[in-house]
Amino acid sequence: MIKSENNYAFIDSQNLNLGIMELGWKLDFARFRVYLREKFGVAQAFLFIGYVEGNNNLYKFLQEAGFICIFKPTLIYKDGHTKGNCDAELVLQAMIEHPNFDKAVIVTGDGDFYCLIKYFIEHSKLKVTLIPNQLRFSALLKFKMFRPYLRYMNGLKDKLAYKKKSP
Repeated sequence: MIKSENNYAFIDSQNLNLGIMELGWKLDFARFRVYLREKFGVAQAFLFIGYVEGNNNLYKFLQEAGFICIFKPTLIYKDGHTKGNCDAELVLQAMIEHPNFDKAVIVTGDGDFYCLIKYFIEHSKLKVTLIPNQLRFSALLKFKMFRPYLRYMNGLKDKLAYKKKSP
């Protein structure tokens, strides 16, 4: 474990969840929180998630696992799909917390975070950008300046996949 670092993670939960599902497995969030602490020295992990009524047990579990959940109200459209884009909240929280951490771990494959990641690189505040799915992420994050900071979750199934517990 990295003890001397005080790094913060900023996690795009929708991008993380969909990216891992596209790989054919389900993420064990409790194990993921331990992984962030041990691999990247993450002291605080902010998870940005759309708030859906009735998911309180999930939110309680995430908080007990060590995530600081930042909720955004969701909208339910006429066709039935739910939308709760948290990109602005992630960027705002990362900038609010900027003086409080050594380095940031950004968990997303979304190009909307290009400017935040670029800023952190330019100010020596980025530890890594953790991409959920190496096969599907924004071309904006593939520029040369980003490459040394990219890490991928594709090979982490054995470590981080949810395994049903026996009764």
